[in-house]
Amino acid sequence: MTQLLADAIQAHGGLDRWTSRRTLTATFVTGGEFLALKGIEDQTARTVRIDLHRQWASVEPFGRTGGRTDFTPDRIAIVRLDGSLVAERSNPRASFARHDLRTNWDPLHRAYFSACALWTYLTTPFLLAMDGFKVSEIEPWREGAEIWRGVRAIFPAHIASHSSEQDFYFGPDMLIRRHDYRMEIAGNVPAAQYISDHVAADGIRIPTKRRVYLRDDDLTPMLDTPLSAIDLSGFRFD
Repeated sequence: MTQLLADAIQAHGGLDRWTSRRTLTATFVTGGEFLALKGIEDQTARTVRIDLHRQWASVEPFGRTGGRTDFTPDRIAIVRLDGSLVAERSNPRASFARHDLRTNWDPLHRAYFSACALWTYLTTPFLLAMDGFKVSEIEPWREGAEIWRGVRAIFPAHIASHSSEQDFYFGPDMLIRRHDYRMEIAGNVPAAQYISDHVAADGIRIPTKRRVYLRDDDLTPMLDTPLSAIDLSGFRFD
């Protein structure tokens, strides 16, 4: 672990506090151009529950049945409230082959992406200390008058996320401010996610606002219209 990552983890509440918790539940609302391009028009408040130490997540309500999703890297499923199966897909990542930003999604595509993305967001930066991650410090990013220091993480093959290589930038207070990646499931387009409005939940600092923009090769974000907007609240650790 680099010293920068160690400092960032400490600023977010510390690894000891994080490892003593098992799950996290939150409420979220999503919007933005990306979902519209996928044929989805919905800003319903939903609940996500994640396991902090293995890659599992569930979102509810989901679908016409008002059920929930059940996500792991090698399987996505939609389950009714009584536990019966609505639909499932093994090796779900393969179903995004040849997709671009405008390729329509079926419900299992949406279920996979939502759970996969939220698990990454809600476990950052602590997930970078998990076994298999390779982390190195990169050139800082200047945002207005601030300098945001950054780390590049190479994700292990068993973790499903936006891309195998992702960059994370931290402000002077060491709280996360920006997250860069490529959207492999949507034509590998480069994205910059701006992160703000951190709150404390059980001693752990979690951002409540995330805004995703397309970015140029020189890392400059296209700030005119958010590709995606995510608002989070109601954090609860178990």
